[in-house]
Amino acid sequence: MPVSQIEVGYPEKLGLATSGLGLAACEPSALEAFGGEACPANSKMGQGSALVEVPFGPETVRETVAVVFYAAPSSDGRLHLVIWVHGQHPVLASLVIGGVLLPGRLQIDVPPILGVAGGPDVSLLSMRASIGGALTYYERVRGKQVAYRPRGIGLPDSCPRGGWRLAARFAFIDGTGSRAATVVPCPTRIGRGTGR
Repeated sequence: MPVSQIEVGYPEKLGLATSGLGLAACEPSALEAFGGEACPANSKMGQGSALVEVPFGPETVRETVAVVFYAAPSSDGRLHLVIWVHGQHPVLASLVIGGVLLPGRLQIDVPPILGVAGGPDVSLLSMRASIGGALTYYERVRGKQVAYRPRGIGLPDSCPRGGWRLAARFAFIDGTGSRAATVVPCPTRIGRGTGR
């Protein structure tokens, strides 16, 4: 069943606002027209992949597509994302999706993804992605462009008992939904709190 919205919940104390990510903005129209090369290097925030199911007449074909997150322009003070989804085989196609970081959650609205030759919509089967990671940003130092790695998402000073709770909610176009949750254990270098 095609998905219409993805919401990822994360601890509000994660340092997304001070991560040093998304220092530039990528215009969604440029991304749609020219692909990832149209976006400034300092706008890239993360990447991953998704497995989708594409209907071909009576059959369906599975395809792994690239997913890249960029910071988008914002008019409301929130961190907006533009997400580029790009497939190459068996279907060569790209899609631009919008998202926004709200307190404790990332909300992604997924438009209907039309199937081949007017067939049923494309369905999302699974997705893996990360914010931060091995990114290269650039800054001007003494008149020269210098490459560096952005700091990434800062962890809180303490970890709640049992670890950090993450959750995902998927809404489908037929009005149904699905939920998933996991816990990320506390790293040894961070003290354990007593809260839950």
